[in-house]
Amino acid sequence: MAEIKEIKKFHIFSAAYTRSAVSRSQYTGDGRREIAFLGRSNVGKSSLINSLCGQRRLALVSREPGKTRTINYFSIQSRRLNDAGEEERRDWYLVDLPGYGFAKAAQQNKDNWSDFIAEYVEHSPSLSLLCLLIDLRHPGLPIDRKAYEWLHGLRIPMQVVGTKADKLGASDRAKNLKEVGRLFPAERPPIAYSSLDNKGRDDLLRVIEQYICR
Repeated sequence: MAEIKEIKKFHIFSAAYTRSAVSRSQYTGDGRREIAFLGRSNVGKSSLINSLCGQRRLALVSREPGKTRTINYFSIQSRRLNDAGEEERRDWYLVDLPGYGFAKAAQQNKDNWSDFIAEYVEHSPSLSLLCLLIDLRHPGLPIDRKAYEWLHGLRIPMQVVGTKADKLGASDRAKNLKEVGRLFPAERPPIAYSSLDNKGRDDLLRVIEQYICR
């Protein structure tokens, strides 16, 4: 019975790095749906991806913000039991986009990276959902507001995720999450996520399920 319950719940059971890209010609292009993650450098994106997929070193965590400068594709396999009691499996991509606001990068390189991030977001035919990561300790930074306004203008399905939730007490966490919801309104409320103890993981997987299994 325990095994059936585990399968019934949508979860990721396989995740592996597939390829990197810096231009449209290098996109996968095989029709699998893509869930992309974007955020400011040092927002905790790699840690969140590792937590979400249940692997410690799937996305390498760098001590140097902005070191990831390519679009990285990870092949994901997920499964669940549908309402008829049948097991459903889905193959899709988790897409790790470079962080914006590279503190140690030359301005010319910044512009180049922004260009190919924009090209992916605006032209990838398989992008189903974009998760915008906001450091929950610092809601409302101008660079995050600028990213949000750009994405909102493109009318791309978006889920806002507040990272590093474990670094705040319960009161500040609730207050900052409410502020994130006010500053970054979307179809669904923001999710507070802690990569340290996986809080928020089930909430985020439920959102992803809506875009992968529909």
